Amino acid sequence: MPSGHLLISPCLEELGEPGCRYELGRARETGSPVIRPGIHPLATPAGREALALAATQPDPDSLAAATAMRSQVAPDLAAAALTQIGLRRAARRKLGDRADQLLFTRTGLEQASRAAVASHHATRFVASGVRRVIDFGCGVGTDALALVDAGLEVIAVESDPETAAVAQANLGERAEVLLGDAVELAPELLDVAAGAFADPARRTGRGRTWRTEDLSPPWSFVESLLTADRVSGVKLGPGLPHRMIPPGVEAEWIGDHGDTVEVGLWSGTGALADGRVATLLPDHRLVVDRTMPQLPVGAVGSVIYEPHGAVIRAGGISQVGVDLGARLLDPDIAYLSADELRPTPYATSFEVLDVRPYSEQDLRKWARDQGIGTLEIKKRGLDLDPAVLRKRLKLRGSRSATVILTRTPGGAVSVVVRRVGSR
Repeated sequence: MPSGHLLISPCLEELGEPGCRYELGRARETGSPVIRPGIHPLATPAGREALALAATQPDPDSLAAATAMRSQVAPDLAAAALTQIGLRRAARRKLGDRADQLLFTRTGLEQASRAAVASHHATRFVASGVRRVIDFGCGVGTDALALVDAGLEVIAVESDPETAAVAQANLGERAEVLLGDAVELAPELLDVAAGAFADPARRTGRGRTWRTEDLSPPWSFVESLLTADRVSGVKLGPGLPHRMIPPGVEAEWIGDHGDTVEVGLWSGTGALADGRVATLLPDHRLVVDRTMPQLPVGAVGSVIYEPHGAVIRAGGISQVGVDLGARLLDPDIAYLSADELRPTPYATSFEVLDVRPYSEQDLRKWARDQGIGTLEIKKRGLDLDPAVLRKRLKLRGSRSATVILTRTPGGAVSVVVRRVGSR
């Protein structure tokens, strides 16, 4: 497999030299390290030729592809091009066909916003009336691209040299990309007319984390953007603890194709102060009534609703439940049940076919008697792994089914269901 290490040109231009569009007086006076990213090797004519050649390889990770490339291209460039083609193909799930025109890093692709989500960010900035947005921690530039597509002027800041070079290649002349520290550059870049967008890096060697000291730019910088008198948006993972949401800020959880992909914190014009919102793209927005009491708890009815993760994170279960005439199956579990089906964009609906006390032995017998060979297992509130349980059931047969395993007032149950609605 090719190493895929992307080398960065050492040719870095100081900001303010001929050809730069922005002059940062204070940064120059204080000697702050403000520079433009170098030219990415794959953005050169030789790099583009290598990419075109790599794109013809059916499996860019194979030894055959590496051998074929190295017969025509320098080894480092061949490895980089093959890795890039693999990243582009993976990126299509987020960005569609546009991915084939962009460069990526592995980390940058992982953190990049989906196309629909980036477009939503841009729409919010346009609606607020700002004309310029400073994108702090721009990554490979997918959000910056959506901002310029929406007609906004964009300055993109990135602290990692390789990622900044990728962003520059992706944005071209459509936006200014600066290589530097967001905290140091912010005082010069932000003025009263500018909006701010930030996507703090939030991974450590331990995986996802919500320790504020592990965020970059730091949490103190994020808070300074959100408390300032300007339009600001901050993209964070959807598991953000509610205690970390600054006062006066709107928290908007975003759902896209059934996934809960982020929480955006928003301030300034257009933001709902202290609001909690679940937005399901493209066009459903639930503003949560935080004064609503918790739903009553009751037995399984003829319908079970599974609220979207964005609704759950935003605290909108009670509000959705009232609209559906539903009750909780357990005070701490996000399943709703009702005696009649009502359509909703905010939950997946299941018709209840059978309710059985849960035990692994009973579920195995039921699956065998019904000839179930494919079983979707959904569960909440029970300490089990559906994949492990599915193997232990030793399924045989040609039929498929779905079961929901959950706690109820009468104990743990297996609910055989049929999906009748989807988000």
